[in-house]
Amino acid sequence: MDIKKKLGNSTAEEITRKVIIICISFVVIAVMISILDRNSISLSRLYTELNIWCILITSLLFLFFETKETSELLLNEPFTISFDKNSALNLQKTKKKVYSKKENKPTHKSTSRLSIPYLDEVFDEFEDDYLQNAPIQTIAILSYFATSLFEKNNVNDVLWDIVENCISHLYLEDCVIYMLDKEKEYLIQKAAFGNKNNGEKKIVSPIKIKIGDGIVGNVAKKQRYQRINDVSKNKAYIVDDDSRMSELSVPICIEGNIIGVLDSEHSEKNFFTNEHVFLFHLIAKLTEKKLKQICGNNTSCHITNDNTYYKELEFLMKEAKIYRDSNLGLDSVANKLKISSNYLSQLVNKLTGKNFADYINTFRVEDAKLKLRNSNFINYTIVGIALESGFNSKSTFYSSFKKITGISPSIYRKTG
Repeated sequence: MDIKKKLGNSTAEEITRKVIIICISFVVIAVMISILDRNSISLSRLYTELNIWCILITSLLFLFFETKETSELLLNEPFTISFDKNSALNLQKTKKKVYSKKENKPTHKSTSRLSIPYLDEVFDEFEDDYLQNAPIQTIAILSYFATSLFEKNNVNDVLWDIVENCISHLYLEDCVIYMLDKEKEYLIQKAAFGNKNNGEKKIVSPIKIKIGDGIVGNVAKKQRYQRINDVSKNKAYIVDDDSRMSELSVPICIEGNIIGVLDSEHSEKNFFTNEHVFLFHLIAKLTEKKLKQICGNNTSCHITNDNTYYKELEFLMKEAKIYRDSNLGLDSVANKLKISSNYLSQLVNKLTGKNFADYINTFRVEDAKLKLRNSNFINYTIVGIALESGFNSKSTFYSSFKKITGISPSIYRKTG
């Protein structure tokens, strides 16, 4: 057995030192006994020899129990993480102070935690033992993540911040966050850093994974992390932008309900260690806390809130003027926004009080109103203007126009 691999360099050195001391002691005693054998004073020799053996036995017992206690302490304690820029993550064991009955164990409010802005607030419900026992390097990583998230006020910014920091601070090749869709049936890639987005905060062709499918879908279904050391041996693996060799996937939950998955892949087999698993769980917990601040206990916490989707929709209408396409429908607009048609319909109804058709026709009527009184369209018929504005039938145009303005298109044109 390789002692250094089992207990660490420092422990191996300590054990080696004690073994050397014991060996030297045996040699010294052997020499002394050899000398005493030549001594003619038997009682004196016997007395001296007994003293030597007593000292030896006492020393051996002391060294044995001290070494055993140290080894058990190192092997039985939960590991913590240290961060080294050159070797990324390293496993280390830290000694936990044992308090006597007379001593009072301090509260879990660690000075190092309280001195770091925002971290204590974010992990107020998290098990303090994990953070209190973690070395300062681990706390520093979490502090950076937490501080970076402090002023983020929407889900989109939170997710992009998390994946970007995972790449830059954990030295990963790839990091993706999947979020549950409105119907809670699929996980959709919402933030990614690595080759997939080319450094831009925009995902090209986001993957949609059904709950239960693939590694990510299975993690979401069972709400348990998976570390795959060799994805070539895992039939559930779904190729993303490129095939890789190992994968780590950790669930993100609010109040015990899955809302997303933090996922990373790497080109090397067996890349992800226990340290990665530990930190990914802490980062997922941090993400959960921040999303909970934004979304409350809503388990349908989406990548972007309703107002942000609505702003994107308004931009498509007012700036891109997609309403002028007479074939425009609920499904095509939903695809542009990368949301479900059902969610888009609910969104429009919630924020405007109109159904989707009436919402679109409102823009078309406003467009027609401008054209009806524009000299550049003086030679256009009313039906021609209706077609230019996106309507595909005369009857729909007339009914929508009168519903919105209270008068017919012809009267509106004459009174202009």
